[in-house]
Parts: sequence; structure tokens; C-alpha cells
Amino acid sequence: MCFPDVHLEVGYSRMVSRITTVAFQGIEAVPVDVQVHVGPGMVAFTIVGLPDKAVAESRERVRAALSASGLALPAKRVTVNLAPADLPKEGSHYDLPIALGVMAAIGAIPAEFLDAYVVLGELGLDGTLAPVTGVLPAAMGANALGKGLICPQESGGEAAWADRDMDILAPRSLIQLANHFKGTQVLSRPIAKLHGNAGSLPDLAEVKGQESARRALEIAAAGGHNLLMTGPPGSGKSMLASRLPSILPPLTPRELLEVSMIASLAGELAEGKLTDRRPFRAPHHSASMAALVGGGMKARPGEVSLAHNGVLFLDELPEFNPQVLDSLRQPLESGEAVIARANHRVTYPARIQLVAAMNPCRCGHAGEPGHQCRRGERCASEYQSRVSGPFLDRIDVRIDVPAVTAADLIGPAESEPSAAVAERVLEARKIQEKRFLDLGIACRTNAQAPASAVEAIAQPDETGIAFLHRAAESLQLSARGYHRVLKLARTLADLDGLERVSRIHLAEALSYRGQDASRRAA
Repeated sequence: MCFPDVHLEVGYSRMVSRITTVAFQGIEAVPVDVQVHVGPGMVAFTIVGLPDKAVAESRERVRAALSASGLALPAKRVTVNLAPADLPKEGSHYDLPIALGVMAAIGAIPAEFLDAYVVLGELGLDGTLAPVTGVLPAAMGANALGKGLICPQESGGEAAWADRDMDILAPRSLIQLANHFKGTQVLSRPIAKLHGNAGSLPDLAEVKGQESARRALEIAAAGGHNLLMTGPPGSGKSMLASRLPSILPPLTPRELLEVSMIASLAGELAEGKLTDRRPFRAPHHSASMAALVGGGMKARPGEVSLAHNGVLFLDELPEFNPQVLDSLRQPLESGEAVIARANHRVTYPARIQLVAAMNPCRCGHAGEPGHQCRRGERCASEYQSRVSGPFLDRIDVRIDVPAVTAADLIGPAESEPSAAVAERVLEARKIQEKRFLDLGIACRTNAQAPASAVEAIAQPDETGIAFLHRAAESLQLSARGYHRVLKLARTLADLDGLERVSRIHLAEALSYRGQDASRRAA
């Protein structure tokens, strides 16, 4: 046996043992005290403290895992309390802390060894440990408490990113962990893993024609602006959108941790490896509100949060449920997805760059030379009205993407590659970061700038001010639309390397309000 001889009927060294684990509220790891009491009474194994079904079933997995590891439960009453008792407990990661709490309560392992750790992990019936979600936020929370972390081996590389000096144990099984505490086997600290990013991203050099769309894509990337492309089927809208990540700068270390914590909670970190590529999420238009914004029974992050610090691409925009689209208005404005339920409220970060594509009408060819729809203009108006004015008002760049002609395809084999465009985007981003750092504003791109700072950072010259006043009145811009035009003009000036916004930048920014510029937003 790998465990020391334990006399189960006499002399418990500690009738109540305490193990620290976590519950997740958004990306925050809240400490949970696992209290295990083994005492006289009717033989039973009870878990209290608002456990969900997965936590309630832990007793069967713990019982089988202990038996497989050579340690049977005593013929006593085992009571497990998950404190605070009024906080809902969800997930299978409570298995390991409960099992270690039982082992400490009956003297199988020294309880004082576990005081310095936060513990989480799922148990198999044979005593092995299975990976769980949320290890990275749990490691961050443990580090904030000044504790180490015990987690399954497959999640160790993920946990190691929290702090290079943090004490982390990542065993394969209960036996291996017990042997480590006995001193017969030493567990080495896991190594932080970074995904290899096999394969290159799609390159803009493969896009033929569409020079105006390429220009709009570069502007959107430089300032983090939302983009809407309207054009007939096959004009290259999805092709252009898929190449946006290739011109975006890589994630900063802070952004990398934020993105990875959300991916960890969603169980999308393969083998515990992190990646410095910005997320690119493209949900199907049948996605529900809970899938897009987040929610469900366990208030999980949605696509808008999984795209945090990256791109959310909505293809066939009017095909989405209008209520689902309008639910994105608050995350687009605040950078957070707030999920409120009767018993709890969860907030996930959702600072995204929205890219959307749509056909001009249901048949897809409205406005093309020689095309006549038997439903007339009503076909396009009804189709486009599925996207509300307030939603459109949050999109800075709206462009028409015409159909590609045969002459475009027969032309030069390649156009400017993504690497050249990415250099200009990076230079513009550096200008913005320095500007906001000097002003003490906590944002990184022009699109994120608060309204209070927009007029200061994008103050036009005299001719620009006069032009802007005339344009704002004729186009009936809302207050939000006015500020978004200024932000976009500031990005255009940054791409040109100019300190002052001029009339030409404002004119180009206003041209990107698109065919819906005259619609007043609610």
C-alpha cells in the first residue's frame, strides 16, 4: 500500500479538517472552505453548502477513488460543508479537495501540509485526476491569497502562468500526491506552456481587388473600430474578415492572461497551453442569446466574452435574431457582459472588435446593374430593417463591398501582404498607447477612448470644425455617432502620422458611416 497504516476506529488526529478551494463568479475565483467532519453516528456521506448535481455526486467518486487507492472510508458519519453556505457551488473540481479533506480528517495525510494550498481537481473511479476548467483563474486567486495550488497534471502547465515562484503540485493520481507528502516521491513544478500556433494565418495577399475594403480593414485594425461590410454573395466579405487577425498586433502579456482566463473557464485551453494570437470567433446566425452574450444555468461566458481582446465576426448579420443582436449593444458600449439572475450576478470582460457582413437584400443582388427584384425596393428595406438603428450606431466603419469582376481575378497574382499592413497598424497602435498613457487614460485604442476624452484627443483644425458642424447637421448624427466619427478621424490621422485631425480625415471618417448615416439612432 502507498498509504501508512491508519487505525480507523480510534484516535483521529483532527476530527474536522479544512481544505481551501474556489468557486467561480465570472473570471474571479472566490475562496471556498471545504470542512470535513468524521464522527460517530449513522454511516453516511453528506455534502452541504448549496452543491449542484456534479458536486453532490462527488461522494461516489471520492468513495471509489479512495478505495482504489487502498484507503476505505471509515464506518462513521462523514459530513462535508462547503462554506460560505449561501454561495452556489458548481462543477466537478470539488472532488479532490473533498477527498483530501477526508484523508486529512482520518489521519491518512498530515493536515498541516494542505494548509498552504488551494486545491481543485476531478477524480476518476481509479483514483486518477482528470483536468478541470478554470485552473488559471484559480491559480491567480491562490497566488493572491499567498497559497500554492494543487491541480491535475494536465492542467499544471496552465497554472504555472500565474507566478513563476508559486508552489504548484500537479499529480496524476491521489497515490502520487500522498507519496509526495510522505517524501517517497517528489513532484516537480510544471512548466508554463505556450501553444505553438501551427500554421500561418490567412494573408491579405490572397485578396484580389477590393482596394477600398482593404483600406477599411486596415483602418478598423489600427483603431480597434467595429466594421460592417455589405455586398452581394461571393464578393469576399468573409474572406476579408478572416484576414483581419493577420494584421492585428499580438496580445500583450496582460491581454494574454485575460483571454486565457476566460478560455480556461470555458474549457478551451488545449493541454493547458496558452496562445498569443487574438481570438477570432465566428458563431452561426442561429446562436441564441445565451450562446452569444453568455448565460444558461451556470452563467457561462458567451461568444462575446470568448472574443475578448479579439474579433467577433457575425456573418449574415440580418439572419441573427434581432433580439440577440440588440443584446450586444451593452457589451459593445461598456466592454463587459453582465449576466443577471435571480440568485447571482456575473460579469465577464467583453472588449471586442465587431466585424459583421451582410447581403444588401434577401436575394442578395439589390443595387447591382441589370438586376431587378420582383419585390422591388421593399426586399432590401425589409431585410436591412432587421438590424436596428441603435445597433448600427455602434459601428464606426460601414462599407459596400462590390462583386469581384473577372478582370480583378485575371489581374496581378498578389497584392500587398498582411505583414506590410500589420507594420502600419502596429505603428498607429503605438501612437495611441503613448497618447493614452500620457493622458492617464486606461485604454489602448481610439475606439475604446471615453467620450470625455474624445474631443481633446481628436480636436480638428478650424476648417475641420466648420466642416464637421455642417456634416453633423445634414447627416443628423447622434451624440454617439458624432464621437465615433471623431475617433475614426483620429485613427486616420494616426495612420498618416499627424498630430492634428484635419478636414480630409473627417471627410473620410464620415464617408464610412455608410448608406445608413442618415438614420437617427434611438
